[in-house]
Amino acid sequence: MAQTDGKHVVVTGAGTGIGLAIARRLSRDGATVTLLARDGDRLRSAASSLAGPSYVAECDIRQRKAVDKAFAAAVAELGPIHALVASAGIGGSNEPGRDDRFDDLVATNLTGTYSCVQATLRNLAPGPVARHIVVVSSILARIGVPGYTGYSASKAGLLGLVRSLAAELGSANVQVNAICPGWVDTDMAWSGLDGLAEGIGGTREEAYREAMKAVPLGRMLQPEDIAGTVAWLLSADARGVTGQAIDQNGGAWVG
Repeated sequence: MAQTDGKHVVVTGAGTGIGLAIARRLSRDGATVTLLARDGDRLRSAASSLAGPSYVAECDIRQRKAVDKAFAAAVAELGPIHALVASAGIGGSNEPGRDDRFDDLVATNLTGTYSCVQATLRNLAPGPVARHIVVVSSILARIGVPGYTGYSASKAGLLGLVRSLAAELGSANVQVNAICPGWVDTDMAWSGLDGLAEGIGGTREEAYREAMKAVPLGRMLQPEDIAGTVAWLLSADARGVTGQAIDQNGGAWVG
């Protein structure tokens, strides 16, 4: 029997990519899953692919009152929350000036995640069993890339949030960790490669080969690889792990 069997897990950003892979894995492991994101149609499609009970919460995490309402509705449907996997986020570059996206990147990736954490804590299942918060950060929390100040700052901020929450919540047996993926085979990653292709004046395939030169394993990860790490973090095998940022990037950054 899986460690998440019968437990309520909220997965944000669950309509596509990494979030969807996490929701599917945890559902297959026996969890009841709330899928939260902005696109209700995608969420309903995602829910239809799950193995077990689920609840769809259509919500923009930039709106704190909407987050609180969505989490309360999820708890009314599936019961108190045993774990939050905060995967919702937006990517892309930002350019200083009239069209600067810095505020939106931070509001979504950092402040929005904080709102989801606080909503989780208000609706947390009772102990003494371990409860969990897992935040999906990025390799760009570790390294600098020109033109990505907003994304990098928001994802680095998540690591500070995780460390402080782990210190605050450890005595209540709540484990808080982050995962920092590198290149993962998602629409967001391919959008980034398209931008690289434009920058080098080449094709998408040429951009992929160029990007993989910096990855010792020489390939993108799959969303299911990240989902497997989340499943481990929620298991008793990881009972001593909190306040950590796990780098899962094919060796592209080693700290």
